[in-house]
Amino acid sequence: MGFLEVITGKRKLAQPAPDRLFAISTAYVTLQTELGITSRGAAAIVFQPLSTADFQSIVHDMEEVVRATAGDSGTRVETSDDAYGFRWLVLRGKDFDDLVVGINAVSSALEAGGYGERVLCAVFAFEDPERRPLYWIYNYKRGAFYPFAPAQGAQQRDTERELVLKAQIGAELPVEAELERWFPLWGIPI
Repeated sequence: MGFLEVITGKRKLAQPAPDRLFAISTAYVTLQTELGITSRGAAAIVFQPLSTADFQSIVHDMEEVVRATAGDSGTRVETSDDAYGFRWLVLRGKDFDDLVVGINAVSSALEAGGYGERVLCAVFAFEDPERRPLYWIYNYKRGAFYPFAPAQGAQQRDTERELVLKAQIGAELPVEAELERWFPLWGIPI
């Protein structure tokens, strides 16, 4: 089957495997033990909100579920909207696995509600041994991660550092192969 079958609807393109998000949990062991990279205790899911009652209900319900299940670990949930009209649902807590599970719960609920196309990405905040921030971004539409390493200065990135991170951890994470799809996210609220 080829391109014609896809555009005529006779064959659907394969969607990224939803469980790929969990690869960050196992990769975190390597990040921490071998590279000295630690979690900053924050993760976020970024999506384009809708004003419909159904969409708002799903988001509200998921916030409540994450709050309820995170009660023992102390994970906090907050939201903020950015200048581009995207909503950031931010989770903060000490247990990295709880952050990953919470992000997955929100994305799964949006997908199940028929709003999967509204989800942009998940962002996990880390810092290196020099306490410089870095992020692993999961692009839901591509089913792949990529590193984002801000540099000193306004909207500057350290692409060399990003490529080194890819080489160091790329065997453990599904890393986006096309470097031009490694989009920087400026003003990350985590």
